Amino acid sequence: MNDEVKKMFALLSFWLFFSLSLLQSQQCQYLRQKSRESWLLDCLGLSVQGAAIPLLQTILIMQGYTCIFPDEKACLEWQPWLSFLVAFVGVDYLYYWAHRSLHTVKLFPIHIVHHTITQMDMLGSSRNTLWSSLFIPYVWVHSFMLYLLDDPRGYLWGISLTYLLDLWRHSSLNIDPKSRIYSLLNSWLILPQDHANHHRKGTMGNFGANLKLWDRLHQTLIDSVSSISPLGIKLKMSLGHKLFFPFF
Repeated sequence: MNDEVKKMFALLSFWLFFSLSLLQSQQCQYLRQKSRESWLLDCLGLSVQGAAIPLLQTILIMQGYTCIFPDEKACLEWQPWLSFLVAFVGVDYLYYWAHRSLHTVKLFPIHIVHHTITQMDMLGSSRNTLWSSLFIPYVWVHSFMLYLLDDPRGYLWGISLTYLLDLWRHSSLNIDPKSRIYSLLNSWLILPQDHANHHRKGTMGNFGANLKLWDRLHQTLIDSVSSISPLGIKLKMSLGHKLFFPFF
């Protein structure tokens, strides 16, 4: 999968999930009632993570690696299955710890904007203080691995699948708990309802992106919530503060 195909896959995935979510009357009503500020936060976040950060990876980070590690380019001759596992499983573990660290007392203020989502909405998957996206390990690890790999196809598939699951995880497209698909996926994969529990007030868990393994291993898995608390944290902050905290 070359870079152009990956971009097309990401774009088609985004519109597929968005179109499916519009089939739900409750989601359509939510989008109609969404405030201008929420639309702006989500669209700016998507622009940063979908355009600005890939540009940063391509122009600055990859060029930096060329200057610092000129002899290491394409030095890893891994089989595609191995590079896929590193992207989908290994980087997922790094993400777990990065995400969990953002929920500590000191770092949560730069992540709290993401938790202002009041209903699961794939448009809000990138709602963040704009610069806090740089804390996501994908930005640095993916570009470095793509620089090192002789054949990056498997790694790119791992990136693409993670991106697809991230959109789904933030959407309202829950799986019926009585369905066979749910029974097959629930034991190992973070589902939309699992991530919704992460966004509920008073919960601290479900920090993984792809796999439940890390939350199980570190005892932060929330399979269900006894009292269905609402989603979202209300902030008395200006739009500029939400976008650039603590620099504005």
